[in-house]
Amino acid sequence: MQIYEELKARGLIAQVTNEEEIREMVNSGKATFYIGFDCTADSLTAGHFMALTLMKRLQAAGNRPIALIGGGTTMIGDPSGRTDMRKMLTREDINHNAECFKRQMERFIEFGEGKAQMVNNADWLLNLNYIELLRDVGACFSVNNMLRAECYKQRMEKGLSFFEFNYMIMQSYDFYYLFQHYNCNMQFGGDDQWSNMLGGTELIRKKLGKDAHAMTITLLTDSQGHKMGKTAGNAVWLDPNKTSPFDFYQYWRNVGDADVLKCIRMLTFLPIEEIQKMESWEGSRLNEAKEILAFELTKLVHGEEEAEKAQTAARSLFVSGGDNAPEAHISAEDLTDGAIDILTLLVKTSLCASKSEARRAVEQGGVSADGEKVTDIKAAFDEEALKKGILLKKGKKTFKKAVL
Repeated sequence: MQIYEELKARGLIAQVTNEEEIREMVNSGKATFYIGFDCTADSLTAGHFMALTLMKRLQAAGNRPIALIGGGTTMIGDPSGRTDMRKMLTREDINHNAECFKRQMERFIEFGEGKAQMVNNADWLLNLNYIELLRDVGACFSVNNMLRAECYKQRMEKGLSFFEFNYMIMQSYDFYYLFQHYNCNMQFGGDDQWSNMLGGTELIRKKLGKDAHAMTITLLTDSQGHKMGKTAGNAVWLDPNKTSPFDFYQYWRNVGDADVLKCIRMLTFLPIEEIQKMESWEGSRLNEAKEILAFELTKLVHGEEEAEKAQTAARSLFVSGGDNAPEAHISAEDLTDGAIDILTLLVKTSLCASKSEARRAVEQGGVSADGEKVTDIKAAFDEEALKKGILLKKGKKTFKKAVL
């Protein structure tokens, strides 16, 4: 099976501009493609897996990836999939985040001469002259067409700033610039990016002629993309200092029955033939599939040794009923009058993302402490109990031991 057919078999391809041409280029290793990463945090998340594993697959097939760090576009913020305006970051914050991205990407992609490249769109976007941009690029865009784009339509009722409205033009200009200066002939991105990405393809054709071979592929559906990499309202980070290898493993171990095989197909490098044999698995065998998913992805991000440790700890935790739960350290500064309330404790141990979520968990009967269900949102634990360690359980499978 050639690489393009494998991508389709794994359920990765959503929309394309010219499938036959794209298939030929990708299968023959002639694609130089880019994927953009806006650096809004200092770590990539599990939600970036689709892009990272895709780049790894395509590079292995002889194609050349360009990892585009959005140092310039991050200063605007993509309105796609959002109901409000993204917080604006300083240039220093963005540069720091970009450096963190580079280190994490190197676990997936081989950079170097004739291999993958990493570029930052701040290098060309921040030097643009506004009037020249309006004349040279703005004239190629129809406001009517832009307003019909899904990424803008969903924001019109709540308000879309002119600032954000420019994002499509900036992203389109990226493809135009990369096409001219890096021989980049293909772009990949999430299905929710279709309108933005088409803008780049059309800009190239309008500026350079219809024979300019610029192609667009989108991966994954928008809903699946936003779903992946989120748990309890928090991002699942690739940085082990933000999400431990154990918590990372547990996230994937606890995916829903309906999603586990989809995630194995899309995100792991297990052979398609092996995955197809799993499609008949039911009941307890789905738990086996979840262990496979969790181990493979933890190995990919944190290495095989950490994946084995996480798997051993998770199995031990399940058998012992929580005796071997990972510890979350509480400091004396977290106490008020020598105690800490259950809502604060759930947030401090990262079992809940916020006090409102913690309140709901308690009120719905989903929280226990040392084997006793907690029903009072004002329940508190003193310093002596914390020194011994309090075993917290949220739901059926999530444990943390709070220790002072």
